Parts: sequence; C-alpha cells; structure tokens
Amino acid sequence: MKSWGRAGVVAAAVVVFGATTAGGAVGRAPFLGPLNTVSPIASTVPANGDVNPYGTFVVRHSVGKLRRGHVLVSNFNNAQNQQGTGTTLVQVSPDGAVSEFARIDPSTLPGPCPGGVGLTTALTVLPGGWVVVGSTPTTDGTSDTVQAGCLLVLDSNGTVRETIAGDGINGPWDMTAVSFGNRDELFVTNVLNGTVDGRGAEVDQGTVLRITLCRHGDAPPQRIATTQIGSGFGEKTDPAALVIGPTGVGLGHDGTLYVADTLANRIAAIPDAVHRTTDAGTGTTVSTGGSLNGPLGLVVAPGGDVLTVNSGDGNLVETTPAGDQVAVRTLDNSGSPAGAGALFGLAVDLDHDAVYFVDDAANFLDVLH
Repeated sequence: MKSWGRAGVVAAAVVVFGATTAGGAVGRAPFLGPLNTVSPIASTVPANGDVNPYGTFVVRHSVGKLRRGHVLVSNFNNAQNQQGTGTTLVQVSPDGAVSEFARIDPSTLPGPCPGGVGLTTALTVLPGGWVVVGSTPTTDGTSDTVQAGCLLVLDSNGTVRETIAGDGINGPWDMTAVSFGNRDELFVTNVLNGTVDGRGAEVDQGTVLRITLCRHGDAPPQRIATTQIGSGFGEKTDPAALVIGPTGVGLGHDGTLYVADTLANRIAAIPDAVHRTTDAGTGTTVSTGGSLNGPLGLVVAPGGDVLTVNSGDGNLVETTPAGDQVAVRTLDNSGSPAGAGALFGLAVDLDHDAVYFVDDAANFLDVLH
C-alpha cells in the first residue's frame, strides 16, 4: 500500500505550452495533468555514506531481496562526494523503508570492468530478478581518471554474477530494456568516446547500443550480440557532472527509442530500435527548446508521452511523440539556479498515477503524485 510522506510537500508548476516540435496535435489529456504534489519519501544514503543517487527503477516482481512496487536506486558518488565511485544500490518502499540491496566490491568482480565501480543512471531489472546497472568509474572523482566501465549483472539477492564490457561499451550512462521470452534487449547510451581527449570541448561521438542478452535457467543472461543503433551525439567532460552526453532512453509502444540529447537540448527518436540493423545517427528531432533545458533522465509514460527532467532547472517536461510539450511540473526549487543539476533518474509507479524521481541535491527519493 502506498504511504507517501507529506513533510516538505511542494506544489508542482502549471501546464505550459510552446516549443519547436515535429508537428502534430495533442490528442489526449497530459499524463501529468492530475499530478500536482511533490512528497519526499526517504533518504537514499546507505550505511557507507554513498551519495548522488542516479538510477531509478520500480521493481515489477518480488524475487529474492527485490519487492514488487519498491524503487531501486543506484548511487554515483562515495561518501567523500567523488563522482564515479559509488558502489551501492538501495531499495526504497513506497512508505519510506530503506534497505541496502547491494554494496559492490570492485576487487571481487567476476569479470572485467575497466576502472572499477561507479554506478550510473543505467539501471534495469530483467525477468528472473536480474539487475543490470551501468558503471562509469573514476579513482578520484575527476575525468582525468574516468575509464570505460561496464554493465554489472546482479542476481535478485544483490550478488554480482557477471560483467559485460567492451564491444562498444564506453561510459554506460543510462539504459532501458525490453524482454521477449528468454531474450532481453538493452538500450545503452555511452558518453566516453573521445570525451576525455576533448578536455572539456564538445565531441560528437556519443553512441546508443542495443545489447542482446539470452537467459538460460538460473545462469546469468549472456550477451549474444551488440548493435550500434545511434551515434554522433554531443558529449563533453564537465567538472560538476563528470561528463555530459546522451542520457535518458525510453522505448515507445511502436518500437521507437527516445533519447535525451542533453547537450543539444532536444529529444531524439530512433525508429524501429528493437529490430534495426543500421545506425540511425542522432535520429530525428522530436522536440527542442521550449521548456526543455538540458534533458537528462527520460521515461515513457503509459499513454506514450515522453517525460524528461532538466539539468538546467528543476522541471519535469511531458512531450508527445508528435513533439508537443504539453505539461511542465517543478520538482525541485533548491539551489541557484533553482533545481539545476538536482534531477537524474525517474520512473512511473506500477499504478500509473505517480512519478518517482531522485533529488541529487538532497540525496532523497521523492514522488510526484
């Protein structure tokens, strides 16, 4: 049963319109229409002090330590606030109970993960309770030491069983997934292709990979193919964010993959993402400008609209597949400018009547309802 706390409740902003769009008309009420209240749920800081929550995923099935309807959160920074050094995943219940799902020791990984462990926004749970989380690690929190990382595969009890590295994986930054029988398709953005050599200058080498996995019984899912379906996205190192590049990804009902192209301040679309065998480059522009302000986290709402959170302010924006920006909600008013850099991962709850999101500024999981 949901039990969202009311302490610190804030009213969300009103619906707004206006943007450069791909055309089309609004055919239904915005998903965000009835959602106007932000409530904090719980701190995401575990016993070891990790901070900077990034990945956010609502568990669909109870298995092992995972509980249906609870929210899994990955931490990017350690207790010293060094970026790319967080090693923990926490699980938060709707009523605010927090447990540590996993604390990953970089020295005992079962396979290669260049650079070690620094958990990113790339987070999903596959059938059978297999948790996949991205690692874009550093040794000192700076881009001088950042390395390619990997995808870590954990079982439902929080034990790392496998690493998936190389073959295009280079700074896995965000991820979404879809499953068909015993096959899983991961869609992963990568932000380190030429980024470090650029020394703060933008380079257009960010990629989107489709990584095909196959599950057999109790064995960890195995990678059987990697296909580059997107490329040429802007990316650069940044002292405040370690790296900026293509971030959130979400799969639409028609197989279109939506990408938050952060530096270009747009939402991109890669058609036929599940089946395509060719590289779509930076895809087509769904929407740009307007209320978008460096979109980061992205999720597709139940009706098919795209929800994104901004890096430049504390706003959540709803955009239709036709490109119309139909609603905005203010999720974070802290900092200067208000909300800048505070928002990353977000996820729609199982009842489709709320949106969970992490507030990096406060190290909290919050809910818009």
